[in-house]
Amino acid sequence: MNTKTALITGGARGIGRGIAEKLLAEGWNLALCGSRPENDKTVIEAMTELNALAEKMTSENDVAVRIQYYQCDVSDTHARTKMLDAIDVDFMSTGELNPCPIQLLVNNAGVGARVRADILDMTEENYEWLMKINLQGPFFLTQMVVKRMISAREAGDKRDFMVINTSSISSTVASVSRGEYCISKAGISMATKLWAVRLAEYGIPVYEIRPGIIKTDMTAAVTGKYDALIADGLVPQNRWGFPEDIGRATAMLARGDLRYSTGQVIMVDGGMLIERL
Repeated sequence: MNTKTALITGGARGIGRGIAEKLLAEGWNLALCGSRPENDKTVIEAMTELNALAEKMTSENDVAVRIQYYQCDVSDTHARTKMLDAIDVDFMSTGELNPCPIQLLVNNAGVGARVRADILDMTEENYEWLMKINLQGPFFLTQMVVKRMISAREAGDKRDFMVINTSSISSTVASVSRGEYCISKAGISMATKLWAVRLAEYGIPVYEIRPGIIKTDMTAAVTGKYDALIADGLVPQNRWGFPEDIGRATAMLARGDLRYSTGQVIMVDGGMLIERL
């Protein structure tokens, strides 16, 4: 059985789906999680298409891969534990001592602000809801997974373990109509640095991919606004970003192409944040 397994949160749609497709093409087993149940139309469609890609790759390259979906609210401690325990069983290598089947963790799950409102009108309820999903959940999921990675490393496992966090240009670009989202992404940027420093001694690099304006369900409601801004020159490459753009960057990191760059930010924004006159 192929033992190269990636856990992608929010992996059934949007950016997570783009990441899943590119890692699949690189021969990774995929453990995907999302808040939607397995019988949700979006999940069924994603799993059907990903499994079809897996079968095609297997027939062409003779590399068998496995894809499994788990319903998991990453903000819920019990749900995270239940998911990881299931992954330990489902992706355990037969006949091998493997304390951590997850070789790559991609923290991608996230939500937008429930209400786009001035920070003067932001409510604590909406702030807490978003922060638990976008920052607290990924931070403590990382803690749980990297403890398993460390145990594996100390048991002699020589595989290349890695953590990749998906943030946003909103980690540095202030948007007062969705302040809680910006704060959560800024927190992800700092969490990347913290984990990169802490895990360096174990040879576990941690990276941040910082997307710009990406065409997903989250940006659907503001398509017209961004179409106009892009047409007016906001993005030097003069187009929307797509989930596959983030997927390509993730696959590049997962291959180990930037082994000596832990803690670094990979900008995938079409040049949007280049300082210009």
